[in-house]
Amino acid sequence: MKQSALLLSACAAAMLVATPALAEEVPPEVTAELQELRARVSALEALVQQLTGTQAEVAQQAAQAATTAQAAQATATETAEAVAAAPQVSFGAAARAQSSSGWSFQPFGRLQYDVANVDGPSGYSDARLGFGSELRRGRIGVQGDIPGGFGYKLELDFADNDVAITDAIITYDAGGGFEITAGQHNNFQSLEELTSSRFTSFMERAAFTDAFGFERRVGLSVGYARGDIRFNAGAFTDDIDALTDSSDSAYSVDARLVYSPEIGGAQLHFGGSAHWRDLQSTGNDIRYRQRPAVHTTDTRFISTPNLIVEEETGFGLETAVISGRFHAVAEGHWLTADVLGADNPTFFGSYAEVGFFLTPGDTRGYSGGRFNRTRPARPLDEGGIGAVQINARYDYLDLTDAGIIGGEQNLYGLSLIWTPIDHARLSINYSHIEYDDAAIAAGLDTNYGVDVIGARGELDF
Repeated sequence: MKQSALLLSACAAAMLVATPALAEEVPPEVTAELQELRARVSALEALVQQLTGTQAEVAQQAAQAATTAQAAQATATETAEAVAAAPQVSFGAAARAQSSSGWSFQPFGRLQYDVANVDGPSGYSDARLGFGSELRRGRIGVQGDIPGGFGYKLELDFADNDVAITDAIITYDAGGGFEITAGQHNNFQSLEELTSSRFTSFMERAAFTDAFGFERRVGLSVGYARGDIRFNAGAFTDDIDALTDSSDSAYSVDARLVYSPEIGGAQLHFGGSAHWRDLQSTGNDIRYRQRPAVHTTDTRFISTPNLIVEEETGFGLETAVISGRFHAVAEGHWLTADVLGADNPTFFGSYAEVGFFLTPGDTRGYSGGRFNRTRPARPLDEGGIGAVQINARYDYLDLTDAGIIGGEQNLYGLSLIWTPIDHARLSINYSHIEYDDAAIAAGLDTNYGVDVIGARGELDF
């Protein structure tokens, strides 16, 4: 462009130089046109100079921009290196700190508050019945990974105006699907017991889980998981609180096998467990008993007398199915007690349950051989109503055998659960319980019914 403009200017100048010599021969109107052309050439020269100056400025600005970009890239590289070296924090269900060296730290917890009313049999008065409320669970804990395939978990419960250790474990990933766990943890008793209280269908678990003394104990166990097969086995002593008693020397061996295939879009579950425990009894009394469907009362309408038990042997069977919005589950457990100076009774407990989500797209969670979290398809914070589930359960417990009369329970229960978001639930339970040969007589009657209604609000993170 610059060369063309200069050429044009030269040609025009030559024409203008020749103009005086021809002035006398050129008509006035041509002279006027030549003067106009001279003015246009001058304007064109000024424009060429302006464009030349602009191109220089553009080049200078481009150079400055390139320098700035190089500096920004260097700063970004330094920032990325600093971030990689520092602990990484993300926020989801809970904050998790992760360092580049492989250490991690994640807090977690739950709050469950219950209100309930227990309507006892006519003719029986008990101040512990009627309306009650309590902080059922108030837990907080930490868990994480340690370099070398190790992990840890520590959880404390602050309910009942006391502090108790629930889980306190160190784990090791041995590879090939094997994991070793040492410390206080569950003993692989049943699907119902191993399912977290955050995900159960009713406020309290099936009657046999408490009646037969299922609880966390200190021990060493190994777990294997590969495909649809899961196996756990371990040797245990007693729970941490009991171990503070120097006379406690009980120990047990527990194992559980689960097969959980997914067929035709349905999640199936089949499992079995075996338990043997030597209580090393030296005069310690044991009672097998259970509350009436809620924890707000200490009254037990079904209970054995005090027994001196030397050994316990237990077997359990479990099965479940999850298909879309529907689920069903059933379990049975037998416990034989070696009672000092008496015949050995075998007690039995079982339950069967069905449930259905009223909200489309919702289903019961399942993983690791147990029920897991329900995540609403349309949670409240995204414009939906959350997940709404109804459940029905039959719960049976028989504590009468071999001359031991502890009573028989037949429970018929309904529950309604609303899960507005992933980590919050509200539930309402109703149970009608029929007792035969109850441990507590209403007047002279030991066969009667009890009605129980309860509600729970809970949050976890």
